[in-house]
Amino acid sequence: MSRGERTTKAALVTGSRGGIGSAVSAALTAAGYAVVGLDRDEADLTDERQVAAFVDRLGWLDLVVCAHGGSGRAFGDGPVHDCTREGWDATLALNLTSVFLVCRHAIPLLRAAGGGAIVTVASVLGMVGGDRDFATHAYAASKGGLIALTRSMAVTYASDGIRANVVAPGLIATPMSARAQRDPAIRARLGELQPLTGDFGRPEDVAEAVVYLADAPFVTGTVLTVDGGWTAR
Repeated sequence: MSRGERTTKAALVTGSRGGIGSAVSAALTAAGYAVVGLDRDEADLTDERQVAAFVDRLGWLDLVVCAHGGSGRAFGDGPVHDCTREGWDATLALNLTSVFLVCRHAIPLLRAAGGGAIVTVASVLGMVGGDRDFATHAYAASKGGLIALTRSMAVTYASDGIRANVVAPGLIATPMSARAQRDPAIRARLGELQPLTGDFGRPEDVAEAVVYLADAPFVTGTVLTVDGGWTAR
């Protein structure tokens, strides 16, 4: 079925039951998308066979939002001198290789639909160096790589009518940021880190940025920060 013959746009949202992913799914549904969620219960996104089995059976796609990922601290992530090889490999697989695999199998569906959009969720730590409170270097590398991957896709697939953009959140109040939310030292720094509100952002703030990028016809290859001013400093 061609895009012109359909009245409802289809979106795939990975990490759809996470703090940001669930907000994105709700916002896209409200915007009129038919949303298919993909979370860890449906597939291991680091396993190409599982990703392919899920994505390849979708009838069509107009939008792919990669909102999955997470901290690598439990795997051994940290500053380079402390980061374990296992932590490095696991974090890159979780946050970067997985997005490559999803997009590898989703792009043919976007091409078949005559174009569409990809939105990836990175982090401000993929753009600026993290200090003592945010020294997870595998995580930063994975998010920096995600930005580079997304911008590369924007250039390569522009002729197919596929746009690719990044949302880079700061500290958002989700289960993933529970450590930071409980840390008095980090909370005391919020006025410095995110001076717009001096507080954590909301998942809905990120979701609104995703909805904008999903339907912004002349925007591709951009990194839209949702960080309360973190990267403006």
